[in-house]
Amino acid sequence: MSAFIQQLPALIGVIVGALGSYLAMVRGDRARFRREQTARWEERRLAVYSDYARVLKRTVTLAYRVAAHRGNDPHPHPLAPEDAAPQMAEALDARDPVGEELLMLGAPEVVDRAREWVVAVIEMERFLGEQTLDPDAWSALLARQRAARERYYSAVRSDLALPPGHSGRWILDRSAQEA
Repeated sequence: MSAFIQQLPALIGVIVGALGSYLAMVRGDRARFRREQTARWEERRLAVYSDYARVLKRTVTLAYRVAAHRGNDPHPHPLAPEDAAPQMAEALDARDPVGEELLMLGAPEVVDRAREWVVAVIEMERFLGEQTLDPDAWSALLARQRAARERYYSAVRSDLALPPGHSGRWILDRSAQEA
């Protein structure tokens, strides 16, 4: 019996060591699972944010072209409203499901900025529907849409902990900037 008692501390040490090793492994697995799950959700949110931006930008590009046809925008490729109608309908149809995904997965700040952007785009669509010739009013709508888009991208970057990005404003005519 004394041999067993002499080996008891070693046996307790082995049991405690095995238990500690098991607990460390379980804790590490949980932490790894949480990291992987967070990464998957961030990837999914980035995809939804990108899809939403792509769908809205498609509508905006078509609006530029229709506005150019009416004389409100300098876009180099004007498009008649009747030719744009099927494409605008497709863009609108694509916007709804992506918007629902955004509501499900998006951070509240991003969803709020997305709403501001889409409201600006809807106002552009409404302006085109009224068949108005007013380049200054159109420019004001474009400025509002661009600012809303910039706020959306800023909210996306903040949500995904990305560094600040480019504003997306391209200056095409250097002489206009210098004047």
